[in-house]
Order: sequence, then structure tokens, then C-alpha cells
Amino acid sequence: MKMILSLMVGAAVVLSAAAQAGARTLEAIRSSGELGLCAHPNSLPFASKAGDPPGFQVELGQALARELGVSLRLDLIITQYQMRSAACDVLLDVIADREAQGETRLRISKPYYRTGVALAVPSSSTLSSFKSLNEHTKVGVQVGSVAAMIIGQRRVPTSTFGFESDSLDALSHDELDAAAVTPTAASYFNLTHPEKPLRILARDESVTDLNWNVAVGMVRPDDALREAIDGAVDRLRGDGTIDRIYRRYGIVLEAPK
Repeated sequence: MKMILSLMVGAAVVLSAAAQAGARTLEAIRSSGELGLCAHPNSLPFASKAGDPPGFQVELGQALARELGVSLRLDLIITQYQMRSAACDVLLDVIADREAQGETRLRISKPYYRTGVALAVPSSSTLSSFKSLNEHTKVGVQVGSVAAMIIGQRRVPTSTFGFESDSLDALSHDELDAAAVTPTAASYFNLTHPEKPLRILARDESVTDLNWNVAVGMVRPDDALREAIDGAVDRLRGDGTIDRIYRRYGIVLEAPK
């Protein structure tokens, strides 16, 4: 998934590999003057090497770096082979769950927002929730995703896509009744397709696997770095910086739970 889920799943490979190479301490980061962020070079609204716009991960990474008194260095990652040599210190929009990050050996910061999987539907749709899906509603899902499994178990017809943006395109062309995507992906789609906005239904918090908090993932940090990142997250949430960054990409954040 090119949007938030792909990056968080991909984080397992990125950061596990980077961890094997070792990570720097807060002192070393400040000494070098750089905080390394792993990000995809062509995955808006998350990140873009073109820099116009740079993506909310890049903007948030820059804000975190400023809080630490350093500049941001982008470690652009595309393939698994490049991931193995990644030297980044952090990755953003990571699922804030110890079990989910078990294989990555990530240290997780305080969460800074809550997200999950929601349904995007045409503005004229009568669908109101996951519970209103039935054997007559066709839903776009990411291949191999938890959402695909859960919706399939309910005997709801599905169509699989490699990226959230593809399922949203199909939905906007009336090829689907709904798309199971992150609110992040749907919100950015609406920002970039104002001529035919989609309606984003509220997430179903009763389905645990389809909801999660989001945090900064740190590659084997020392205690000082983890404390510094936690402090930076608190300050950037408190003064509204994080909300403003995401809002520029059409995304209204929900507070973590």
C-alpha cells in the first residue's frame, strides 16, 4: 500500500535491517548535526523527493530535527536491498504497538494520532458503516491486508488492489461501492480530486485490528534519544504543529487513545 499501511508494514523490513547495522545515540546525532529519516521518494502525501510538496513525513521530520537542534537527512528507500543499507534514525507513521513491532525491534515514541481502516464511499451512497456491507456491496481492499480478511469473512464481495490510491480511483469511477482505506489516503484523495469528493465513514473502533495509534519509530535509540523524541512529540502536538502539517494535506488528525 503506497499510503500509510504500506509504510508501516515496510517499516518492519527497513528498520530491522537498519537495526542490524546499529543506530546512533542522541549525542552522536547532535554531534553529526543530522537526524536521518527513512522515507519513500515518491509516496505523497507521505514523502516525495521532488519536494513540492515534500509530504507530511518530511515536514514532521524537519520539525522533529529542529526540536533536537539538528537538520533532517532523508534516507530514500524503494527496494528491500536499499532497506538493508539504510542508516536512518527514525521512521514516521509507525503503528504504536509493541506486538506489531516485535520483529522490527523498534522503540516507539508517544503516539501522536490515531487512525486505522475506514470506508470511503461516493457522496450519494447509503452505506453508513462496516456493518451495512452485505453480499451486494463490492469493496476495494488492499491485497493481503487485514481489512481484506475481515471483510471477506463477512462474505462481502471484494476487489483487490496493490495501492489505496488505485482503489480510490476505481471508487471515483463507480467501479466499487466502497473502498477500505486509511482516512489519510481518502482525505488526501479528496484534496487532490475536489471535483468528485468521497465521503469518509467513521472508523469502527469495535474491530480492534482495524484501529491503531501512530508514533515515531526509533532504530535502537539510547534512552536520551527516546526521551528527546518523546519531548519533541509532546511539544509539537501541544503547539499544534503536527495538526497544521497534516492539515496542509487535507488530513484532520484524531487524538491517540
